[in-house]
Order: sequence, then C-alpha cells, then structure tokens
Amino acid sequence: MELERGNEKQEKMEDLQRKKKKLGGFRTMPFILGNEICDRFATVGFHANMITYLTQELNMPLVQASNTLTNFGGTASFTPLIGALIADSFAGRFWTLMAGSIIYEIGLVSITISAVLPKLHPPPCATQKNCKEASAMQLWVFYISILLTSIGTGGIRPCVVTFAADQFDMTKSSVASRSWNLFNWYYFSMGMATLTALTVVVYIQDNVGWGWGLGVPTIAMALSILAFLFGFPLYNRLKPGGSPLVRLAQVVVAALKKKKQVVPEDAGLLYENRELDAAISVHGRLLHSNQFKWLDKAAIVTEGDITDSKTPNLWRLATIHRVEELKSIIRMLPIWAAGILLVASHSHQHSFTIQQARSMDRHLSRSFQIPPATLSIFGVITMLSGLVLYERLFVPFARRFTGNPSGITCLQRMGVGFVVNILATIVSSLVEIKRKAVAANHNLLDDPKAIIPISVFWLVPQFCLHGVAEVFMSVGHMEFLYDQSPESMRSTAVALYWIAISMGNYAGTLMVSLVHKYSGGKKSNWLPERNLNRGRLEYYYLLVSGVQIINLFYYVVCAWFYTYKPLEEDTQICNNDKIPSVIVDNKRGEEEKTAKNETS
Repeated sequence: MELERGNEKQEKMEDLQRKKKKLGGFRTMPFILGNEICDRFATVGFHANMITYLTQELNMPLVQASNTLTNFGGTASFTPLIGALIADSFAGRFWTLMAGSIIYEIGLVSITISAVLPKLHPPPCATQKNCKEASAMQLWVFYISILLTSIGTGGIRPCVVTFAADQFDMTKSSVASRSWNLFNWYYFSMGMATLTALTVVVYIQDNVGWGWGLGVPTIAMALSILAFLFGFPLYNRLKPGGSPLVRLAQVVVAALKKKKQVVPEDAGLLYENRELDAAISVHGRLLHSNQFKWLDKAAIVTEGDITDSKTPNLWRLATIHRVEELKSIIRMLPIWAAGILLVASHSHQHSFTIQQARSMDRHLSRSFQIPPATLSIFGVITMLSGLVLYERLFVPFARRFTGNPSGITCLQRMGVGFVVNILATIVSSLVEIKRKAVAANHNLLDDPKAIIPISVFWLVPQFCLHGVAEVFMSVGHMEFLYDQSPESMRSTAVALYWIAISMGNYAGTLMVSLVHKYSGGKKSNWLPERNLNRGRLEYYYLLVSGVQIINLFYYVVCAWFYTYKPLEEDTQICNNDKIPSVIVDNKRGEEEKTAKNETS
C-alpha cells in the first residue's frame, strides 16, 4: 500500500513538472510584449504632447500646465506601489495587469470624449493673449480622466516586466549563461512603441485634431488588452506569497519584542524553516548576512515561540530568510533614492523643451515642419541604438576585463547614467542661451508667438544625451531593483522604480514652483507664465545641473558601501532520477569587493 501511494505521489509530481514545462518561455512574449507595446504606444501618444493640449486647448498658463503634468506623472508613478502590493499579496500579477489595463482604457475613453465635445473644453485662443481658461467643470472632467489612467497604470507598471520574467528561469546561474538580457530587450520593445507614438500620434494631434489624436491611443490600448488575453493558456502564473508588508512588519515587531536578547555568535543557531518559507523562496533562500544584526533578534528561538504544531507565532519569531528580506530592502533604499533627483532633473523634457521647440524653426521643407513633441524621437532613437550597441559590443568588450557576464555591474551602469545626465542639462542651458541670443538679434523677445530663425535641431544633442543616460541609468536601475529584491517582493521592487519616478516628478514640480515664486517678478522671472523669451530658463537648467552633481556624490558613497544580497539557489535537475541539488553562492566576499570598487 505504501509503495502504491509513493508511486502515485511520484506520478503526480511528474505530471506537475510536465505541465510547468509547457508553460512560459519565449512563446508567451508576443502576448506579454504585445500588451506592453500597445500600452506604451497609448501612454506615450497620450502624454507626449499633453503640454500642447493643456496650453492651447485648455488655455492653461505654462507653469500651471507644467506642474499639472509633473503632478500627474507623480501620481501615475505612485499607484504602482499599491498595484504591486495587491499582486504580491493575493491577486497575482496576471489579474492585477488585467484590472489595471481595463481601468486605464476607461480613462482614455473619457478624455477622448472630452476632447471631442466642445462643451468640455474652452474656445480656441490663437493669439495666446487674454485667453479664456478652462472652467472648473471642464478641468474636473480632465482631472478625473487622468486619475483613472493613473489608477490603471498602478496595475500595469509593476507587473509587466516581472510577469515577463516569471516565464523564464531567472536564477543567477541561468541568467549568467544567457547571451541576452531581458531588461535590455524589454526597454528596446518599449522604445520602438514610443518611437511610433511620437511620430504617428503626435503628428495626428498637431495636424488632424485631438479627437483622432487621443482616439488612436485609446484603440491601441483596447488591442493590448485583447492581445494579453489570447495568451492566457500559455502563461506561467506564480501564486502570490502573501502580503510582503505584513512579513516585514512581523520581523520588526519580533525584533522589538526580543530587544534584550543577545544574538548568538553562531548564525546557525538562528531560526530556519524551509517548509514555512517554501512559497516565498521558490528560486532560492536568502542566507544570513552580518549587516543590521539588530534585526537578527527576530530569529532567536525562545521558550513558547513554537507550539506543538511546530508553527511559530510569526509576530514573535521570524525565519532568517524573512529577516534577510527586510535587510535586502533596507540595503536597496539609499541606491533607489538616488534616482529621484535624476527624474526631477529631466521632468522638463515634456514641458519647457517642447515650448522652446515651438518657438524655433521646425521646417524640414517648405511645406512640412516637425511637431514640437516629436523631437523626443531623437532621444528614443539614441536609446534604441544604444541598447543594441550595449548588448552586442559593449558587454562582450567589458566582459574581457571584468569577468562579469553582464560586462559591468548594475551599480556601475547607473553611475555612468548619472554623469551623462549632468552633461545633458548643461547642454540644455547652453542651447537656451543661444536661442535667446538669436531672438534678441531679431527683436523677437517680446513676441511669444514668434518663430525665431534658429533651427530646432539645436535641441537634438540634449535629447540624445538623455537617451544615452537612459540606456545606462533606467535599465540599470530596474535590473538592480529586480535582482537585489527578495523573490516574493519583485513586483513591489519594480514599483519602487516607479515610486522614484513619482517622487522625482513631485520634486520637479517643487523646484519649478519655488523657482517661479522666488526668482523675481513678472519681468525678471526665470520661468514666466506666457513668454519664455523673457525668462531665464538657462539659469533653471544650471540649477538642476548643480543639484545633480551633489546627487552624484551621494550615489558614489552609497554604491561604495553597498553589499549584495547573499543567496542560496535551489535548482532541479530535470532527468529521470530527479536529484535535487543546492547551489550556494560563495562569491559574497568577491561581490562586496566589487561593490566597493564600483566607481573605479
């Protein structure tokens, strides 16, 4: 009888493994990336030219419009934290993605209707002088619409890249053996969608109308939902491991309750329970580290911690894996925070820079001129080509010297991005000085609608530099958060990426508001309401550059002292014997040395 039961159990395990083999893999990528490509196309097409919609359709003053965009961007990047907690706690990534996509679509439909119906926006104002601004009711329709898209974004952003990663083996040994990087190709796909939106949708908005200009992204988003649904039978849908915030809180409470206990010298005496942690350590168990040793008190076993059922009171006793989850998050936070000011530094890209472009000569021929918002394609093209060159040329070249399968570490990659971004804002300041000098030479400083006889292509270098910075900083930042976060909190970790963008947008709003308030009166204000020619935008860019230099020094210090998480990877050898094996990462010391030489 026992032999028969054993055989049945073995057969069930084999069936389960065969089913898992049939799920996931490259065949799911057309559906997942198809969803994200359509979503990114819709998002970029909706937002890229929004400064024009606010200033020329809703007749908002420039500073108010810029702050509206950065506040909205901040809100849209904050909601992913809520979506990530929902996905990691109980809903799972698939259903969180679906719910977010549907809510986002409702928001797009709402704002498209508001652009079509004349009662929902003020009359046009060609002169941009003494314009009738949007009424409170018209603004509320707009705000509710973008609020819906913000809520929808909260379900999409933290789950797409992590759901894509769920379809592959993302253990360190498996990733190191591949010739491709999921995060590079994810960004490449998103870049192609962005490029298409900046050329097609922005042209429609400027030359056909806002009804079709917003309608096309709305249709694209609907197609993305259908594409994602078609792949449902093929997806590897991991079960959520319970609320990560509750687990982190349990560790803190358990450590506080045992604050008088002495941590043993032998880490092997601290509490471990592989069965309890099985759901949150599918691909590997976190090992004990010597940082933040006060938290180890939560894993000290005392009398009464474990009942007869061998299930501990998790508010009194935590496993060492759960303690290390909290340590991993604490270690990541200083590095994560460095990305906030970088986002703030280029939050002007979709507001002030577009207004600069609108005042410059944009003609490619006598009859055709580039829409201002389309200039962003130069940054996107630079990013796309940069990702290919990074993957195919830079990584193999750097690997010869570093021995790192990725060429350089995530932290080194981010550091390069910080430096390039500083150069971009300095170039922005120099170009603005040039633009205003030409305007002064032609007596056009007092005409906000005048086209200054200077080519719009003077703005291209700063866009290209921002594109290079994104190749290094944005991809490196997301890969760092995914790789160094606890396995059960990866949606939450990706949400942190968007939270940095959120806080960066809010910081950008704060900087613009303070500069506008304290930089002088109406005649000498750095950021004037209507006439950018009489402003001092170049001073604002230099201020941003100075803030970034301080931020770079902060980042270098954080990277120098960063310690990589210690991980024990569990792998299954899929042969007839099904022998379980454990690969222990013994390179902890080497990685710590590497981290301390990040900036060399």
